[in-house]
Amino acid sequence: MVRNRARDACVTLRFPVFRSLLLAGAGLACLAPAIPAHAQEVISREVVQPLPSEEVQRLNRALVALAKAPRDLDALVEAGTAAMGVEDLEAAVGFFGRAAEIDPNNPRVALGLGTVYLRSGRPAEAIPQFDRARAAGVPAREVLSNQALAFDLIGDQTSAQAAYARALELDPANDEARRRLAVSQAISGNRARFEEALRPLLDKRDTAAFRARAFGLAILGDQERAAAIVEQVMPRDLSSRVVPYLAYMPRLTAAQQAAAANLGIFPRAADIGREDPRLARFAAEERAADRLAPAGEPLGGPAPAPAGTGAAPRPAVIAPATPQSQPQPQRVADAFSDLGAAPPPGPKVGAGAVDLSRITVKREAPPPPPKPKEPPKPVNPSRVWVQVATGKKVDALGYDWRRISRKGGDLLAKFKAYTTPWGEANRLLAGPVESREKAQALVGELKAKGLDSFLYVSPEGEEIQPLK
Repeated sequence: MVRNRARDACVTLRFPVFRSLLLAGAGLACLAPAIPAHAQEVISREVVQPLPSEEVQRLNRALVALAKAPRDLDALVEAGTAAMGVEDLEAAVGFFGRAAEIDPNNPRVALGLGTVYLRSGRPAEAIPQFDRARAAGVPAREVLSNQALAFDLIGDQTSAQAAYARALELDPANDEARRRLAVSQAISGNRARFEEALRPLLDKRDTAAFRARAFGLAILGDQERAAAIVEQVMPRDLSSRVVPYLAYMPRLTAAQQAAAANLGIFPRAADIGREDPRLARFAAEERAADRLAPAGEPLGGPAPAPAGTGAAPRPAVIAPATPQSQPQPQRVADAFSDLGAAPPPGPKVGAGAVDLSRITVKREAPPPPPKPKEPPKPVNPSRVWVQVATGKKVDALGYDWRRISRKGGDLLAKFKAYTTPWGEANRLLAGPVESREKAQALVGELKAKGLDSFLYVSPEGEEIQPLK
């Protein structure tokens, strides 16, 4: 029986992260029957260095517990939580799914499933689990921010913003909920509320808030400012990869915008701007159910949810409170702007004093200031391009350029082809283009001819080579 339990625990190691854990010393007991004693000793010596991270150690401990008791609910929940900690969401779904088979109404199981579904970009599956978690007794403040994001991910910004507002009412220090609310306001097209939600975080130089601001501005169509923020707050190699995606944000559906801004999940090129019919249908059903439910709290305070319903009541729409205090200056110049409103008082002069300001002193004319030297122009300045293809072999990109330029016709006739490394591949660029606006217009014209492309701004110092 012990051998069967060990075998069941080993089944979970089929996921990629668990195969890597074997190399870090996890699950060696599962391999013991197949590995000679001297080999086990060698492996044990080699896995001592380096030590696995705290997240991996937590997962190791959960696997050891599961090897002893494969149907232990606490061990399954701990394994699912630990798997999320090492970003193995597929494994986490498996652990929480096995736990749900044992006790589907367990609050920790429902909350775990909802969370991992959300992080996997599966909001329609996450929302019922969050409802079940709240009905099972999980405090609303632990659920609402994630449930609100799930509403955003199905394109239901009204429900999302109501849930965010309630989450902030319960926990004003929840900065993540505030950032998500701001993005949701941008998706709704409400720029004033978007700016208002982010202002407290920007004032305290919250880095994640700058990222949310960049994506929100891109959603609202202000790509120039969005790109400038990204280039200021992100490392150059990262910003150069993010900026091209900002140009696509206005073309995405509301659900796609929420996924891109909050989870970093971007749709395939063929799906840009296409509504997922399953999410649209689910959102419509959610809104219909909300219309049938009474709004607000009954007289005498909130009533407990009826047993057996499997869902907690939806939060009522609550407008974010508007601060009544006077706004603080946002810049150093603003803080001191009132000092120049009145002229400074004149000097007090005693009787018989000599007024030095009336005495003229002859001075030699100062030498002319030296002419400022112009800074040397960078060898590889930042320029605007249109990326038309990628490929591992630069030689093969020559064939791609001939094919693309023929199909692009006059649109690409005045541009030359260039390449630059992009990770393990290479970018194929047309350009340089005079401005972002002209590059974006070219992207749209190429799209009409059936050619997918996007705007790319090369950072200063990046070497762009002509295609040979």
